[in-house]
Amino acid sequence: MKNETVKEAMEEPHSVSSPRRILSLSKKKRASVSFSDSDDKASGFGLSGEHGPKPSEVYGFVGSITIIVATVIFFTWAYVPEHWLHAVGIYYYPSRYWALAVPTYIVVTVALALAFYIGLNFLSTPPPTSLNTLFDEFTRDPSTFSPLGEGDELPIEPIADIPIEEINRLMFDD
Repeated sequence: MKNETVKEAMEEPHSVSSPRRILSLSKKKRASVSFSDSDDKASGFGLSGEHGPKPSEVYGFVGSITIIVATVIFFTWAYVPEHWLHAVGIYYYPSRYWALAVPTYIVVTVALALAFYIGLNFLSTPPPTSLNTLFDEFTRDPSTFSPLGEGDELPIEPIADIPIEEINRLMFDD
């Protein structure tokens, strides 16, 4: 039944098809929308098709669980006293120095990367007095545009840059 509806809508010359919905724009009938969901299963569960969950969902789930477990292990190592770790049977672990050093190195690295990025942008930007801030290879001078048609439906004017003299006149002249 579902395949017949899809096939019938696909044969119409004025139909819009997508995997989820078929919208008929035919003038023979009223506009109708039919939803065909290939992900539906007879079992009623909302799994995405016959092949199981999407890989992005699996990667997101595994990634979030991994981050949570790593955070718990890090805070346990950083804050639990040594004699508690020895009582549980954990004798080999890094020095507590690294509990402060690694986050500090990461924060400093990110701060320096941002400073470097901002400095690189300042170096690659022309000075404010340069004409390159006003004109480049894509600059278009406005052409004289005289529409041929009269009435309400005038064509759109061609794209052009507004000259700096016109901007100054509009902004600063009274």
